[in-house]
Amino acid sequence: MKRTGTFLITTLLVLTSVCGCRFGGVPSRNAQTEEALLDTVQKYTTRYFTDFAEPSSGLARERSNDFRDADIITTGGSGFGIMAVIAGIERGYISREQAMGQFDKALGFLEKAERFHGMWAHWYDTRTGKVYPFSHYDDGGDLIESAFLAQGLLTLRQYTLASEPEIAARADRLWREMEWDWYTRGTDSLYWHWSKNYGWKMNHRVKGYDECFIAYVLAASSPTHPVGRKVYEACYKNSPYYYNGKSYYGIPLTIGMEYGGPLFFTHYSFLGLDPHGLSDGLTDYYERGRAHALIHYNYAIENPNGHAGYGKDLWGFTSSDDPLVGYCSHHPGTPDENGTVSPTAAISSIVYTPKESMDCLWHLYYDLGDKLFGPMGFYDAYNPSLPEEKQVVRSYLAIDQGPIAVMIENYRSGLLWKLFMSAPEVAVGLNVLGLNVVEQPGCSTSQSLRDPIPGKCSAE
Repeated sequence: MKRTGTFLITTLLVLTSVCGCRFGGVPSRNAQTEEALLDTVQKYTTRYFTDFAEPSSGLARERSNDFRDADIITTGGSGFGIMAVIAGIERGYISREQAMGQFDKALGFLEKAERFHGMWAHWYDTRTGKVYPFSHYDDGGDLIESAFLAQGLLTLRQYTLASEPEIAARADRLWREMEWDWYTRGTDSLYWHWSKNYGWKMNHRVKGYDECFIAYVLAASSPTHPVGRKVYEACYKNSPYYYNGKSYYGIPLTIGMEYGGPLFFTHYSFLGLDPHGLSDGLTDYYERGRAHALIHYNYAIENPNGHAGYGKDLWGFTSSDDPLVGYCSHHPGTPDENGTVSPTAAISSIVYTPKESMDCLWHLYYDLGDKLFGPMGFYDAYNPSLPEEKQVVRSYLAIDQGPIAVMIENYRSGLLWKLFMSAPEVAVGLNVLGLNVVEQPGCSTSQSLRDPIPGKCSAE
């Protein structure tokens, strides 16, 4: 990490140690104190995308503990960050003027960065403005990271249409330049990577069910380079782990791998895409997300491998840093489920499992916060089975912090869902794919979500 990043995180650590992350002990738990806790966690987590944003680009650093001699920004994580900052404006965590200045820099960097038929690479080195290869052959367009970024750009466009039309127009131009159809190679499949140097060498077809669902929605939504339903049916849904049909702990799971896979599968695509009432006739995507989270919750209660700490107040498994082996997946049913719990997993699931996620959040903050909660929210991973000095990975990752901030806001107000779903292209894309948005009883589609304001609709 560059010295600027090291200085910033050191400063934040000092501030946290001075003021503390908890005040006056553990309060009585009620609706007001839960809301206050959500606000605290969202505010601290948003710092990753404001205070810790890479200063020359305004985009999200890949991680806080980067070992490379470079300042790496991540495009997908930056899409999450754009959404988190929008919520931060509305919550008063950052001034509108400051945020618009950051968006101006971010759009400027994205406009100048080398693109690959409209798609961005996974990583860029902001010292040079050039692609920083994710791996040897992965040095070009990354369709999925670009989809996560586009989710943020469309949300930004909708947010600024009336108030900052120049920002909105620039975000729209970047979206329209994305050549989704190029990434089919003229076939009935979408491919993840294309490189100037290696072409289609990685040959990675985008098959599901996983975090890539949003890529198909956006590809079908494109007003300039769309992809049709045939590709979605022939590629994404044609996977050995797409249809599931099993039950776990008495909970049916229509689609997805064993136990649903890591929980980020049900977060990344739905930061902007509202799952409420979204159905293809087989799968209700809100119910599928809820089932996925509840399966993880019940797995922790069963605790088949006898890991320390697992239970109703400590659950949720996803890909994250690991105290022993570095970044990896920890989802149930695999050897990598090694006792590591990632705070982003349960917290970002709060839109699906409000009670279970809040129980976990309360425990993480009030019982374990002194070791787990730092200057930019919860650290990335915790494994209570290990010796005390090895239990916590004191790192932050853009792709883990972003879902926490965004999903807390969606739980509190539905803001990011409302903005993204207001984009007219999205309705077109959902229709192309045969995905129907069913209005909830007594609600308009844009209100079909959890809303804490009395008198408004609730999906609970």
